[in-house]
Amino acid sequence: MTTHELIAQLRDLNKTKIVLLVADGLGGLPIEPGGKTELETARTPHLDRLVAEGTCGLSTPVAPGIAPGSGPGHLGLFGYDPIAHQIGRGVLEALGIGVEVGPLDVAIRGNFCTIDGEGRVTDRRAGRIPTETCVKLVELLRAGVRIDGVETLIMPVQDYRLVVRFRGEGLGGHVADTDPLQTGLHTLEPRATHRDSEKTAEIAADFLRQAKEVLKNERPANFLMMRGFAKHPEIASFESVYGVRPCAIAVYPMYRGLARLVGMTVVEPGKTLADQFEVAKANWEKFDFFFIHYKYTDSTGEDGNFPKKVEVIEALDAELPKLMALNPDVVIVTGDHSTPSRLRAHSFHPVPTLFWAPATVRPDLVTEFGERPCIQGGLGQFLAKEIMPLALAHAGRLQKFGA
Repeated sequence: MTTHELIAQLRDLNKTKIVLLVADGLGGLPIEPGGKTELETARTPHLDRLVAEGTCGLSTPVAPGIAPGSGPGHLGLFGYDPIAHQIGRGVLEALGIGVEVGPLDVAIRGNFCTIDGEGRVTDRRAGRIPTETCVKLVELLRAGVRIDGVETLIMPVQDYRLVVRFRGEGLGGHVADTDPLQTGLHTLEPRATHRDSEKTAEIAADFLRQAKEVLKNERPANFLMMRGFAKHPEIASFESVYGVRPCAIAVYPMYRGLARLVGMTVVEPGKTLADQFEVAKANWEKFDFFFIHYKYTDSTGEDGNFPKKVEVIEALDAELPKLMALNPDVVIVTGDHSTPSRLRAHSFHPVPTLFWAPATVRPDLVTEFGERPCIQGGLGQFLAKEIMPLALAHAGRLQKFGA
């Protein structure tokens, strides 16, 4: 029996409300040995109060030593084994903007980038171009790229991101990314990692050849990289497993896609965290489970901006009373992975995690929310996929197992 089968057997319905607040890339590292992390540096009186009244620990998104992408990181938080459910970012990005992904489709996330005269990448995100520029570039690609025998859809997402969907017979999703992951290198050629995807790799290579010609005179975004080639997977819905009515309040499309993938209802989030909490308030009676996503702890870490990451953590903390005023029964605050400013990338480090559940929590001695305090918390170190069973238990939504 799998954990999901066990939970589906034990689940109990009640009127409790659970909130999973995900500060993307929350975990960090000190800039100097012995210093404080971004979270430890930030002034967070409201998070500190929650952890003092609750319990905490460090969650491992996938497995010890593994640095996860956002997809695996969130699947773990939703209680799905990210190793057993490997889902390409292209599908998540496509679903996030409402693009259908059917059985004949391969979806790909594109990143506009900047290359020099010799084809070497000088900026993997093209200076984080605004969405308006992304829309213009997508229109150029739609007009200038033609691939025989395959239906091609190109859609803008946000900032420097786009979605490409190929539809046709005999397409597989096993193609390696073309992003070299660092500047100063040439982009990679699409390469099939399984023979079922050789046709897809050839189509992608043709697409990129044409795209380079179409974009060659544009600045700063004069090329694109392809990531996360994927077909739509089969996955049990969140409600069928956990017996809750789930709602997702996420600004960035990929995280809306993750929510749709597991069957959450995605609602319009507004633009700010304050807006997201207002949306939660407006939908409070319609749902039992609220996934609220906060992106900026991740993007500031990827930019290597330690002070800015501290600032956005403090901004999250300042808005927290608006969420707590809704009187949730269980609140979990964590991240899908760590993004230390020092590394400018996702890392393998476990993520600070707090549980606030006044009716059921066993308080520990921790009174501040941070990496060092959380290692001393009552939850210890645990896998992120164990968060959902704990959330249901704290909400009184699991019956006793066995006689």
